Amino acid sequence: MSAKSLALAALMLAAPMLAGCAPQASAPAAAPPAPTGKALAAACADRDGWSDPAPPAKLFGNTYYVGTCGITALLIDAPAGPILIDAATAEAAPAILANIRALGFDPKRIRAILTSHEHFDHVGGLAALHAATGAPVIALADAAPQLESGTPDPRDPQRGALDSFTGVPVAQRLRDGQPLAFADIRITAHATPGHTPGSTSWTWQSCEGSACRTIAYVDSLTAISADGYRFSDHPDYVAMLRATFARVPTLPCDILVTPHPGASNLFARLAGEAPLAGADGCAAYAAAASKRLDDRLAKEAATR
Repeated sequence: MSAKSLALAALMLAAPMLAGCAPQASAPAAAPPAPTGKALAAACADRDGWSDPAPPAKLFGNTYYVGTCGITALLIDAPAGPILIDAATAEAAPAILANIRALGFDPKRIRAILTSHEHFDHVGGLAALHAATGAPVIALADAAPQLESGTPDPRDPQRGALDSFTGVPVAQRLRDGQPLAFADIRITAHATPGHTPGSTSWTWQSCEGSACRTIAYVDSLTAISADGYRFSDHPDYVAMLRATFARVPTLPCDILVTPHPGASNLFARLAGEAPLAGADGCAAYAAAASKRLDDRLAKEAATR
């Protein structure tokens, strides 16, 4: 056998061994698990800080939870681009953006940012999210001055105890009851003043197949204040709260969601530990708030 033939035979014998030593092609990366309410509830079981990161979760249909363990932020998928509601704290903005990306959405495609009320724990991250997405901020006319200035309304009972936040321009000022249309998504703004003068609740319909539910993102209804403030000294403000308590049960409300998830037992409901939908959710939420105001006024009367 010639030297050339010997070399060729040796190469053929060595080929299988070389192939066995070659690095194996890496398997395709596994897709991230579908976001679940159980995972969200478990992650936040011992944490409820306003800036504590939480995993995203599907709420219902095209609506997703993208907030923190202590503060709600919602993303509504729409054909023309998602809509974001609320921004949590400034420290939480990166986690909200990460949650949006984890769900497969590009923050740059967000069509609009809406808000519940003008306190730093719910809109402190608004400037960062506005900058990161380029999305316009849309709010009720009564909330717009505070969102732009970053300071609370002079009438706000908590005014003396609140941190300021970085203000943002409000691109569109809405009136009470005004709907916003984003292709086939229709979101309606409802003035529910009391927790702040500009408090805003939002309603829209989400569907899973043929099952459709109206989601009511109802703003905080708690009558709390800075030290030294007495609600009994502000009867007009109390009347405003009472009017909101009467209005909330009339909102379309299959699924109640609140800016503080614990106020509506949201994580347990998403985990399947309690019904997610219920006809009396908004009514019960308003009744509990009314009782707390009664208790507060009675306490003030007892200490006069």
